[in-house]
Amino acid sequence: MAVLGLGNVGSEVVRIIREQAEELEARVGAPLELRGVAVRRIGSDRGIPEELQTTDAESLVGRDDVDIVVEVIGGIELPRKLILSSLNSGKSVVTANKALLADHTGELAEAAEANSVDLYFEAAVAGAIPVIRPLTQSLAGDRVNKVAGIVNGTTNFILSAMDETGADYEETLAEAGRLGYAEADPTADVEGYDAAAKAAILASIAFHTRVTAADVYREGISTITSADLASAKALDCTIKLLSICERIVTPKGKERISARVYPALVPLSHPLASVNGAFNAVVVEAENAGRLMFYGQGAGGAPTASAVMGDLVMAARNKVHGGRGAPRVQVRQAQGRPDGRHPHALLREHGGRGQGRCAVRSRRRVRQARREHLRRPPGGRRRRRASGGRHSCSNRRGSLRNRGGPQRTRIRHRCDQRAATGRH
Repeated sequence: MAVLGLGNVGSEVVRIIREQAEELEARVGAPLELRGVAVRRIGSDRGIPEELQTTDAESLVGRDDVDIVVEVIGGIELPRKLILSSLNSGKSVVTANKALLADHTGELAEAAEANSVDLYFEAAVAGAIPVIRPLTQSLAGDRVNKVAGIVNGTTNFILSAMDETGADYEETLAEAGRLGYAEADPTADVEGYDAAAKAAILASIAFHTRVTAADVYREGISTITSADLASAKALDCTIKLLSICERIVTPKGKERISARVYPALVPLSHPLASVNGAFNAVVVEAENAGRLMFYGQGAGGAPTASAVMGDLVMAARNKVHGGRGAPRVQVRQAQGRPDGRHPHALLREHGGRGQGRCAVRSRRRVRQARREHLRRPPGGRRRRRASGGRHSCSNRRGSLRNRGGPQRTRIRHRCDQRAATGRH
């Protein structure tokens, strides 16, 4: 295998592979051999032999003696290029890259399917918490109606500390930085971008439709004050940054998918209200299984590496014993745009028989579809107009109306005034 990246997660993955080699071999059925690690700079202080380090990631993933690629470098364009190259070369891929998956899940899944290889990404959402596999495998025979949870440890730590101490936002953010819970630039966390990317992945998997981070409504926590938390406490609630993905039904009876991230009032009686500090939790509601809750550490090198290793063992087993694992994600491409994206953020209509349909079409296409529908009977042959043209008839019934005025129906009836050679 090849590992791309030697940061907090990558170094833990390499450590586990080397320290637990015998146990991993027993689980997989063959030894896991590390062929190389792609790094920004080669050095003796990286914890692995220099001969295993390389700055040429493209050459590493192209090697014939590499069967599985583990991508933990972050970013979008470079990882996307490397993962596609790996998949097209017949190599399985394990990734923890939530930003990449939020925008390119469909493209990567199609490449994996076309080349009969595995694409696993359990570590991309909620760190060590197993969420992706239950949705794709354990609940594959059930209908998931809602997925909601706390999927960002930084914001949960800040809100929990503000609630407990009464400190303001800026003071708590600085403390989170000192403790290592917040990045030097915390914008992606505190403004909800990180949670929105994870929500897009969860919605795509749970509801089998393509959702990107741009489709997710997003609000951050930077405007939350200690007074807001005090008011919430007076209502027997607390405030949590929630990622919510659910099926909704419009007043017209149309089923759609809503995906949103925002600071919400959570009743103290709800299980998510007790999730504090940097911990994450995800609640899944299914028709038959009911409510399920997954709780644990959602960030950090070792917890995330644990999820990566679970995927790595599964991919390795499939390589050793033949075949592929369960599909990691199946998404339906929406009609209406060439890239499959929904033309309006937030809402998607869930179509039947394995195809998603845009809930909104242009008026021009609607009028054209109606004309074609009225013009063609169920048999598919175009109706011929009577030689005598149209005429008024008191027996005509069931006329359909649109902006073009009354239309002829497909209901056939007899009429003394009908033309000699046609029907109306």
